[in-house]
Amino acid sequence: MSDEIRPRPVGAVVRNADAGVELTVTWHGEIVLDRIPLGFTVNGAEVGTNAELVRVSERTVRESFRLRSGKSTGLHAYEHHESVHTFRTGEGVEWQVVVRTARDGVAIRYLLPALDGTARITGDRTAVTLPARSRNWVLDYQTWYETPRFGVDTTDLAPGAYGFPFLSRLDDKTHILVTESGIDGRFAGAHVVAGDPEPDGSRTLRFTLADDSVEVARGAVTPWRVILVGTLPDLVSSLLVEELAPAVSPDLDDATWVRPGRAAWSWWSDFYSGAQLDKQKHFVDVAADLGWEHLLIDCGWEETWVPEIVAYASRRGIQVHLWTIWRDLNSPEDLRKLALWRSWGVAGIKVDFMESESKDRYRWYDSVLLETARLGLMVNFHGSVIPRGWARTFPQVIGYEAIRGAEYYVFFEDQALTAAHNVIQPFTRNIVGGMDATPVAFGAANRTTSDGHELGLSVAFEAGITHFADHVDAYTDRPAAARFLSELAPAWDETVLLAGDPDSHAVIARRSGDRWFVGCIATGEARTIRVPLEHLNAGPDAQVWIVGDDAATGLAERTGTVSDAFEVEVARDGGFVAVVAPAGTEVFRSEPRPTHPEPVVHPAVADIGTDGTASLTTDVGARLRLPAGWSVDRVGETGWVVRPDSSLRPGQLGVVTVERQGDGPVPVVAHARVVQPLTPGAYALSDLPMLSFANADGPVERDQSNGGGNPRDGQRMRVAGQEFERGLGTAPVSEARFHLGGRAETFTGAVGVDDESTGRARVSVLADGHEIFTATVEAGKPVTTFDLPVHGVRTLCLRGEPVTPQDVGVHVDWVSTTVHI
Repeated sequence: MSDEIRPRPVGAVVRNADAGVELTVTWHGEIVLDRIPLGFTVNGAEVGTNAELVRVSERTVRESFRLRSGKSTGLHAYEHHESVHTFRTGEGVEWQVVVRTARDGVAIRYLLPALDGTARITGDRTAVTLPARSRNWVLDYQTWYETPRFGVDTTDLAPGAYGFPFLSRLDDKTHILVTESGIDGRFAGAHVVAGDPEPDGSRTLRFTLADDSVEVARGAVTPWRVILVGTLPDLVSSLLVEELAPAVSPDLDDATWVRPGRAAWSWWSDFYSGAQLDKQKHFVDVAADLGWEHLLIDCGWEETWVPEIVAYASRRGIQVHLWTIWRDLNSPEDLRKLALWRSWGVAGIKVDFMESESKDRYRWYDSVLLETARLGLMVNFHGSVIPRGWARTFPQVIGYEAIRGAEYYVFFEDQALTAAHNVIQPFTRNIVGGMDATPVAFGAANRTTSDGHELGLSVAFEAGITHFADHVDAYTDRPAAARFLSELAPAWDETVLLAGDPDSHAVIARRSGDRWFVGCIATGEARTIRVPLEHLNAGPDAQVWIVGDDAATGLAERTGTVSDAFEVEVARDGGFVAVVAPAGTEVFRSEPRPTHPEPVVHPAVADIGTDGTASLTTDVGARLRLPAGWSVDRVGETGWVVRPDSSLRPGQLGVVTVERQGDGPVPVVAHARVVQPLTPGAYALSDLPMLSFANADGPVERDQSNGGGNPRDGQRMRVAGQEFERGLGTAPVSEARFHLGGRAETFTGAVGVDDESTGRARVSVLADGHEIFTATVEAGKPVTTFDLPVHGVRTLCLRGEPVTPQDVGVHVDWVSTTVHI
């Protein structure tokens, strides 16, 4: 157990004063925050003033929990003092304030323990008054928390709404950080609103709900309002937000499938690459050579080839995560997609654009959290709320965005991230949980940060899975950066702030085993930064490897031995990274991931027989992962009889995943397609699933032109002025393969160059690998028709390629394509 329970320097006292119920917070016996008003407005009536104290109960809360990712993984014990103050209003409404005091802060929440039915909360009395001499680091409130963070003195703080976490320095040592914990679909989120300055220059922050009105039932009616108290190192290492969150369910207590680590991500450097299988394979190859654990495929992926990239990646111990948008998971029917993706071997999802703190949206979060937990899917929330303790309750949550990160270089070149904005994050946003800021963007346009600063972000910023922004080749082109990112640990045992201030620099140390990884990010002029090591217990003559700024090459590295401290020269808006290892141990330990053989499965495409089953053969010891509703019987050591769901229509297929033990928790997989045979009739080819495709620009489109790199970005197919409703839009070099299973008699249709492009293409149709049709099509010319015999053909392939290099960019439409049975 990693945390020793120590005495609490923080105190809290609730008083029922003339002005109403109030809270006073102390630190080491000195008042930090005085007369915090408590209470809320329910059904139009304010509780908290004119309150009668009914009773007070107290207890000590001693619990432990395990974090699978975050600033300090492993088992943690904590002790809180809890007091429950029960009050009654003049109208007889009974309400409670629960106060938790920990060694690093205090938290309160409100309850209606005797409520009959439901009520509406429309306001919150809770407010924190900042003294005039204080300084703050804030962001203008936005429900997805992507405005820049900045420092401001309290006397200059503009009236308005500010998001959590809100950091204030009250004096030279005393800091508070205001945030929330323990939220779910019973509540709306909150933020603070700063009012006009008081005559003495102080400023009051009032808790404000995201919804104008929140319907509540008996019991807890607000999340925890949390105030961390202490020095900056105290706050940076705090786990109070997680301590206050609900305990993990027994089903997730042993969630060893949650795998923190590092991810390759192609979207930032190559916007349309999510639609390109070959590019994703390259990212897998480099990630595996660097020893990383994950691949995120952002928008543009196509379900035809996702099983193939999952299988390819699994042979190197890489797990695949898929991007999606929240509204595509917004109903019970939509949520079934998650089970389908999991059946392919997908390990996690990145879900985007929630952009709301409403109670209704938190109910959506509840649904996604429960379903991903049930399926064993890791989840990364983007366009999201800030962490409020889900790392404890739902360990599969391995990241949130809720930060202005590197994607702003892509969309807002005139709003490039500043070093000052970056430096504030370890003292604010990252304290409350993992943040997917997608760091280390060497190739960012208009970047003002140094290379050392960018590399320093890889340690200074923490996420359960760190998705590196840049192209993997940008890292291998910088050998020192590639070496460090390959050494960078996938998870952290401990996090310590070694030096810094939100206005100047942050030096963060994170321990993995017996090695410490140090990351520094700075804002301002070039200077020397001293790194004290007394808190690391690295021992005498510890080894240190430093990669930092170099005016000539961008990055330079050096090694040495240290005992008490070391110093590094940083450039303007600079930074560095370092590895500190005990004397006599290996500093460099990373190795490329090995390549495992692919599992055997035969046949790769299996037809369902008249008895409703299909037969597969696999390796000895293999296991199957099936789509929802399917079942299987084992026959001997290598045989399987698969029974698909009865809803599978003629011509449609399902993917069966074959798993075998591989690299640690990652099974090596292969896939078989199980197809419901075609029955007599005519089938539009665009209605049938593809076995595979290749396309020069984005996916092969169904019933529209190719358009461009994004899925479904084409228009109505149009060749020589004639429009067509059905068909396939392609961008040669292209290929689309379909399974006919020997059932079809003829294949009819036409082919031509879409009016959205120019040039010529050579097109062909292949039957079981043999060319049965070929033509040259040209922009502006009418379509070329075909009527082809395909009796007994199992696999049909449509192929296209430019005639000359000048024809690159030509778009070919296969129109009115129909298979006749």
